[in-house]
Amino acid sequence: MFEIFKEFRFEAAHALADSPASGGKYSNLHGHSYRAQIFLRGMPGPAGWLHDLGDVEALMQPVRRALDHQFLNEIPDLGVPTLESLAAFIWQRLAPELPGLHRVIVHRDSCGEGCIYHGPNHA
Repeated sequence: MFEIFKEFRFEAAHALADSPASGGKYSNLHGHSYRAQIFLRGMPGPAGWLHDLGDVEALMQPVRRALDHQFLNEIPDLGVPTLESLAAFIWQRLAPELPGLHRVIVHRDSCGEGCIYHGPNHA
């Protein structure tokens, strides 16, 4: 079994609703630099590779454009703009076109934070 990955970066802003747990510290508009990694798992085919990474790159670009330099709160179908919802959003857009999609990781490197998503059917 092999696992390959491709990543992309995007810059975006968001604001999170006040909650008793956060004390309102995330409710002001602020931005982050994000890094998303797309992992594919399987066995190489007749061409000797699992997926053509050029094709993976082309499939990722519309997702990147949808997120880059955007106000995440205004993106339809994203929901509350958390690391978790970003990972699920990316998965939902790529899974139909990428057989073998195994996980999506979204990083906020400057904060030392991230989220790993294995898809809706992962046990």
